[in-house]
Amino acid sequence: MRIPFMKSISWYLVIVVFLLSIVPRGEAALAPSEVMKLATVERGADIQKIRQVLEMKAVSERLGQMGLTPGEIEQRLASMSDQQIHQIALQLDDLRIGQADALGAIIALLVIVILVIVILKLTGHKVIVTR
Repeated sequence: MRIPFMKSISWYLVIVVFLLSIVPRGEAALAPSEVMKLATVERGADIQKIRQVLEMKAVSERLGQMGLTPGEIEQRLASMSDQQIHQIALQLDDLRIGQADALGAIIALLVIVILVIVILKLTGHKVIVTR
């Protein structure tokens, strides 16, 4: 009589432990405020990054074609808020102005060619080029 009771309790405990182990753990933390003040050091660094991009020949020529003078550009930078300046600086990191990534394209093409050759060798196909 005692053994069936122990079996049922042990199976119950196994099921409960299993169910407790699959429940995800809930964690909480304080959420940061949406409005954060940027330090003046960050504003200076962001403006310097923007000015470095504006000094590039391709960018300055394009802005000149649009009818903007360097004085107007500086005036617009001065009138922007810290958050706007920071957003522009972050977006400039993603841009590749005047930089051709030819080496990356060549490497990608070589990898594709090597993969095609390996797949053809593994499947036993032959490529015959005739004139």
